[in-house]
Amino acid sequence: MPQTIFDDAEGTLAMLRDSVATLASRQPGPASIRRKRSAGADTDAALWAAMAEAGWTGILVPEALGGAGLSLTEQAVVSEALGRALIAEPIATAAVFSSSLLSRAPASAERDRLVAGLVDGSLVLAPAWMDAAGRAAAARIAQDGGYLISGEKRHVDLALSATDFLVVAAVDGGVGLFSVPTGTAGLAVEAAAGVDGAAIGRLRFDQCRLPDAALIAQASTEAELLGEAVGNARVALAAELAGIAARAVEITIDYTKARVQFGKPIASFQAIQHRLVEMWSDAEFACAAVVNAVETLEDGDARAGRLAVLAAKARAGDAAVSICRRAVHLHGAMGFTDECDIGLYLKRAISLNATLGQPEDLRLEFVKLERAA
Repeated sequence: MPQTIFDDAEGTLAMLRDSVATLASRQPGPASIRRKRSAGADTDAALWAAMAEAGWTGILVPEALGGAGLSLTEQAVVSEALGRALIAEPIATAAVFSSSLLSRAPASAERDRLVAGLVDGSLVLAPAWMDAAGRAAAARIAQDGGYLISGEKRHVDLALSATDFLVVAAVDGGVGLFSVPTGTAGLAVEAAAGVDGAAIGRLRFDQCRLPDAALIAQASTEAELLGEAVGNARVALAAELAGIAARAVEITIDYTKARVQFGKPIASFQAIQHRLVEMWSDAEFACAAVVNAVETLEDGDARAGRLAVLAAKARAGDAAVSICRRAVHLHGAMGFTDECDIGLYLKRAISLNATLGQPEDLRLEFVKLERAA
């Protein structure tokens, strides 16, 4: 079946895949999604704690900061396995994005507190950097010291469960990354149900006062501050989407072998076989695109790596959504019922596909970057 294939001479990647499968056998992803949906929650606290205990929230955090100090290869393998198991905790945005930002931030007591909490699971960090107009919220220096933030942030994962928000805001001379604890005066949190059932947050800042120590990183542009974090998160998202696509193919093959029509399994019908082969091919290409993105980034060519990441996220997103839609169709009426997990795979694929760029937007960004050479 389709799967990302990396060099694994020591068997480390196989062990990572097995560890995800073991956790999923104890805490099944589909059941977790249904619980979150019923409760109107944005995370399964027990599942997130188990993931932190396994070290998955700190894969990209350097060992010097208490993390695993691993690479995007290991992250891609874990993310792919999470997608296959439909473990829908926001590892890409809440862990990969956060750890990438904090690992590059200058040393400070606040940065170290956040990193330590992210790695051991005692803190739940929620990056907040997008708003309706694509602009950062504004932060200004208060007359008596510190900062005042006003504005809005949207599409925030873990907004209801967060202990701390990592907020990007405009400052004099560029943009800054601020640490904003939950419950800070002037901060209001709202949430609405997402496509996959988990709540998606919106933050509103009204003269939210922060101390000087809250500013943990600063850059002249958002691209400089967030570029690496966005790229790493897109790789993790692409890998998770590839895992969803591959597992959806497997589920559909098993179903069509068991479903009998006219005295034969429907998998024996040539028309069904053609569709399954097309689905399998799309999943294989998605996995290959993820591998290409990781290996290109590791080669050190920043521009080529960025192009490969854009291509991987676009291809994996298209593949996962398309495969899951065809899988629902091949399941017939059963595919539309809530008891059938394939519908949850489709909803998760739609949600991840929209995160950090729809395929159409990513392709336009790819063409723009390619032509700029």
